[in-house]
Amino acid sequence: MATGFASGACEPARLTLEAWADLDEDEAGELVDGRVEEEEMPSVLHEAVVAWLMRVLGVWAAVRGGRVFGSELKLGMRAQERGRKPDVSMYLPGARLPARGSPMATRPPSAVIEVISPRPRDARRDRIEKLGEYARFGVQFYWLLDPQVRGLEIFELGRDGRYAVALSASEGVHEAPGCEGLSLDLDALWRELDELPEGEDEGEAGTAER
Repeated sequence: MATGFASGACEPARLTLEAWADLDEDEAGELVDGRVEEEEMPSVLHEAVVAWLMRVLGVWAAVRGGRVFGSELKLGMRAQERGRKPDVSMYLPGARLPARGSPMATRPPSAVIEVISPRPRDARRDRIEKLGEYARFGVQFYWLLDPQVRGLEIFELGRDGRYAVALSASEGVHEAPGCEGLSLDLDALWRELDELPEGEDEGEAGTAER
């Protein structure tokens, strides 16, 4: 595993996709240009959105033979030497699934969903860097869900290898492009998020109330 220092060099050796895929779960991060980029710790808001997506997409896919995966599924994009861990990945019915024994998926999901972080660097990565990477990887649909501005964008890959907006919405109920019968009730999602208390939890971690 190429995790040590290169001989005679001051910088760590570049990681291969295989070495990145074999990293322990506690060594979080995505692979970019041979380096592991540290992941931001997700907020409760972020995890609430992911949970909603997993529930809604999971129910729809389960009865149709599709598969939905969370952020622990690693995508290995060999041609780009990039490794990503999307918030949600979905393989539509009939799509080629990743092999069960593989540490990473090298077959593109039908759809990738990223929940946008409020940090400008992370938002830029989702909107610009990953937009191009997932298109080159062959991901048919790229979803961006922003809980800060309360908006959903779904991009569809065209014959020219570029994404075009297939859906842009901030409220109402919409059928997901390419997913017949998959209704996305954005109003219901925003209501769920509004039920979460504002601010941050107080008190010491691990101290139980009596």
